[in-house]
Amino acid sequence: MPFMFEVPLLEGDLVRLEPLGHHHAKDLAVAAEEDRDSYQFTWVPAAHNVGDYIDAQLARAAAGQMIPYAQVSKASGRAVGATAYWEPRVWPTGNGLCAVEVGFTWLAASSQGIGLNTEAKYLLFRHAFEKWGVERLDLKTDARNTRSRSAIEKTGARFEGVLRSFSRSWASGEDGRLRDSAVYAILASEWPSCRTRLELQIARMLTHGKPDGPRPTSR
Repeated sequence: MPFMFEVPLLEGDLVRLEPLGHHHAKDLAVAAEEDRDSYQFTWVPAAHNVGDYIDAQLARAAAGQMIPYAQVSKASGRAVGATAYWEPRVWPTGNGLCAVEVGFTWLAASSQGIGLNTEAKYLLFRHAFEKWGVERLDLKTDARNTRSRSAIEKTGARFEGVLRSFSRSWASGEDGRLRDSAVYAILASEWPSCRTRLELQIARMLTHGKPDGPRPTSR
């Protein structure tokens, strides 16, 4: 029997993570088309495919594989991207989660580098470690995606290596091919220091409006 997630709404000062639904489709269609040059290695639907994209993510949710979220800008009230919990692993006893991945993340060009990515990661990480009690949280990205890797490293996640020909490539012109995936992780013992790092970044952004680093794209 698949593990069935609870689906909490997660809210910060800059971003609100709402369980993904078709009511987000109109905003996401606009967000996805702002500047597609930033999505070189990432699965981001074209405007006319947003409905199918949401259906695919909801099907994964129904199978117990995922909690998909819309990233809603607190400033505009609009959905400006997506993210997700992915591939939950349960303890051998079957009593709760021992690990989960955060991925399928993208943001509209105008919402990149302004703090939303950092705060969204913070909200997802905090819930996984402090509510679900996971021992490990994973993040993966195309090994060639230096921008995404820099953003992941900025959270304090540790690089663990590259899995060769590990998963589907989303790069243009690479349909049907596999990519090398760079793997990062945070352990429960490392979460307190990562939490402090992320809270300082968010506070600096709220106080001084400094960008939160490289543009986020993963999966």
